[in-house]
Amino acid sequence: MSTQYIWEVKAKNTPLLKKKCNHCNSERFHCSDKFRLNAQKKNIDIWLIYRCVKCNNTYNMTVFSRIRTESISKEIFNKFSENNTEIAWEYAFSQELKRKNSVEADWESVEYEMVYDKLLVENLMSMDDEMISFQMQYPFDFNLRISTVIRTCLGISSSKLNLLLDSDKVYFNGKPLQKKYKCKNGDTIKINRQELINIYLIGKEELFLNAVEDK
Repeated sequence: MSTQYIWEVKAKNTPLLKKKCNHCNSERFHCSDKFRLNAQKKNIDIWLIYRCVKCNNTYNMTVFSRIRTESISKEIFNKFSENNTEIAWEYAFSQELKRKNSVEADWESVEYEMVYDKLLVENLMSMDDEMISFQMQYPFDFNLRISTVIRTCLGISSSKLNLLLDSDKVYFNGKPLQKKYKCKNGDTIKINRQELINIYLIGKEELFLNAVEDK
């Protein structure tokens, strides 16, 4: 049996594109959240419009090329036509779409926030569960390492994170979690409760003994 918490990662912006502008010396383009559509008879082209961060020059990233209009649902087509932000972000974060267009994203340009409940050692001590589960809500993938999420959401230092991962008591898909693993939406990370308590208590015992000696 295990208690489960939610770790939510919210992107604040779409990633910039690493692309040289042919009008200025800039090497970055930002997503405009707008689409360009061009219909010819029964075929349609759809692009996601990017603009140079310096001179506003445009670059159109191909979403669909020469596809039959009936192959796109009316609902999705309307979203493209209305420049729906949600679907624009979906394609702006799509690594597959960037591969098809032979362009590279600047993932480090994505700002984000994490939403989570603070976990107190007192709460852990009062539980009976052997394992504590943490489920990722991470709808937009920007190559975020799970180690960064764990360190932030558990509120532990890098050294304590290393001790936790080296203990082989942190699991993903039934196997010890690797530090370099990149987050995916829906991932569930499981951590041994007692090991997590031990990590939280490191340093506190020494501080307690020092305080006693000072008295």
